[in-house]
Amino acid sequence: MKLRYSQILKFLLLFAIVLMTACKDKTPLKKAQQEDITIDTTTKRLPKMYAQTSSFLTQQHTDLGGMVRQFVRVMYQDTKGNIWFGSNGDGLFRYDGKTLEPFPDHPYFKNDAIREIVEDGEGNVWFGSGHGLSRYDGKEFTNFTEDNGAPTQEIWGLTIDRSGMIWMGTVAGLYQFDGTTFTPFSIPKPKIQNPKSILSPDRISKIMEDRNGNLWFLRDGYGITIYNGTDFTHFTTENGLPDNNVADLLEDKNGNIWIGTFYGGLSMYDGKTFTNFTEQGIIKGEEVYNLIEDREGNIWFSVENVGVYRYDGTDFSLFNTDDGLVSNGVQSIFEDQKGQIWFGTWSGLSMFDGKAFVNATEKEPWAK
Repeated sequence: MKLRYSQILKFLLLFAIVLMTACKDKTPLKKAQQEDITIDTTTKRLPKMYAQTSSFLTQQHTDLGGMVRQFVRVMYQDTKGNIWFGSNGDGLFRYDGKTLEPFPDHPYFKNDAIREIVEDGEGNVWFGSGHGLSRYDGKEFTNFTEDNGAPTQEIWGLTIDRSGMIWMGTVAGLYQFDGTTFTPFSIPKPKIQNPKSILSPDRISKIMEDRNGNLWFLRDGYGITIYNGTDFTHFTTENGLPDNNVADLLEDKNGNIWIGTFYGGLSMYDGKTFTNFTEQGIIKGEEVYNLIEDREGNIWFSVENVGVYRYDGTDFSLFNTDDGLVSNGVQSIFEDQKGQIWFGTWSGLSMFDGKAFVNATEKEPWAK
């Protein structure tokens, strides 16, 4: 009888796990699979940020009043002081310093992932999401659809260059938008033996303009491509890049390029050589992204399931749950105009106020 009871318990537990897995929140990976995007089946190993599930996670720090089920993917403060939160599947939120406002019924943001937020010179705020491109002019949203000639694929990279041109990186390649016309922009692929794209070999996942006006593009499984307005240059493992699956880029105040990768850790390029801090044993883990430079010149970045690092120009300091960070799975980092550092984690929003890590609601009043 005990054996049968035990078997029943095991069956019920297995059934519960299968049920929760089937009903778990959608992620960019699941959406990518629905759109028939190529998944790397060579290694059978996804980056930890794609492989995680929020099914068994408990929110311990603020989840924007219970409105965010997974994590805040991107944070941005506009010139008016509004902080915008783009979630991983629960849409868009705006915080004006007093009130937190969701946009639950917006057709482009409802149940969607917001991946990029930028502002143009006229104060319009632009959003790249799973549905494409949107603009907020301070009063209303404009959605750019196929009727406008816009690409409607998932946007992963979004930037506005010094000329005002909008560059969009999608799962199907790169596009320009001059305010009137959307134009595909072709960039060559470097020659790589057995490239291993995570989601799509045509996905442009990050776009950065450096101080010299060069554009840096991250292409899924193909390293970095640099465009100087005329010619293209490639960085791959063939010429110093530690990994062709690059996750993030940052140019610091000294002109150094910091590079976070999915499988090769953290590197810095000084214009001549690459220095790999992970390979040297200085940085733990291998999956690095969310690179920012704060107003003091410190470089912050996350290492999935390890925590966050701060580099002060001399030393790297690791912060994790032992230091008050609510989770070692950090998916976004942002500094606001007060100098507070925000961390979007799998267990809510943590904040570093210069002295300690706290729940963001201890410093901001929207939930009080």
